[in-house]
Amino acid sequence: MLKTALKPRWILALVGALVVATGFVLLSQWQFNRSETAPPPPASTTEQVVALTSHITPATDMMASSADQMVTATGSFLPDKQVLISSRIQDDKSGYWVVGSFLVDGAPDSNTIAVVRGWQPDDSAPAPAPSGTIKLTGRLLPTEAPLARDLGQRSYESLSVAELINVWDVPAYSGFIVAGPMTGANGVDVSAAATGLTQVDVGPQPQETQLNWLNIFYGIEWVVFAGFAVFLWYRLVADDYRRVREDIADAAALAAGIDPATVYGSAVPRGTRAGSSDPAAAQTEEPQLAKPHTVDSQTVESPTQMPLTEAPHTSPKDQS
Repeated sequence: MLKTALKPRWILALVGALVVATGFVLLSQWQFNRSETAPPPPASTTEQVVALTSHITPATDMMASSADQMVTATGSFLPDKQVLISSRIQDDKSGYWVVGSFLVDGAPDSNTIAVVRGWQPDDSAPAPAPSGTIKLTGRLLPTEAPLARDLGQRSYESLSVAELINVWDVPAYSGFIVAGPMTGANGVDVSAAATGLTQVDVGPQPQETQLNWLNIFYGIEWVVFAGFAVFLWYRLVADDYRRVREDIADAAALAAGIDPATVYGSAVPRGTRAGSSDPAAAQTEEPQLAKPHTVDSQTVESPTQMPLTEAPHTSPKDQS
């Protein structure tokens, strides 16, 4: 079989199979790499307060490396731009986030950012946001996906920045801040507790590496495909090798005057007449009478054509 595998066409086929298998292995490696999600930045990084305007820029997607960061910003709340976000848990109770639009000083194009002022237990109208210049510190989080909302519903199901941009009709950053301490003019406390709300505390994200099992399954599939490419080449070589050996055996049988069909045990099946491959046809065909035999120019009927008559009985008395 080695001589067959060393034929030029099979060597080229092996090279092609190895190239295809290599591509499949690279695809599997890509899937395995995508199956592992990088952990969030460590707390030693995210807990250091940085300026919002130097950390991210408006109108750009927030990456995982930028989220969960403690930031500080100075600006003012826009009047009459405040919404409630439902289904928010605080101390094992479900309630509402109070979110306002905060105009950030120094942000390009007068961009705003959504700020979670605090939590309240019901959907009653919250107290107006504090006025004047305010300095706040809080945790920067990425936007949530928009959810369907019933017509006339006072609250929103998710804190979607894209949805709030349409509601407030102002440009905004692609995330929001969960506010902690907020101070107004002359250092007056205007944080959640001072305005009748409960402060929302969001801690740093746990340092866990998450696995996507779907990507792992796809990676295993590509490895199987790579093995199948090499196996297919082997099967083609084995078939060619067997075909060559059968041709040699047929040639040797013909040289010896032997029908190659009998060598492989493919003689005419029992019950099949010569020239027919259908055994049922031979079984249903009516039997033919034997042809007469000619001996010394006299026609002698075959025993199958002679009538079966009983020979005359001769008694001993007639013989005498």
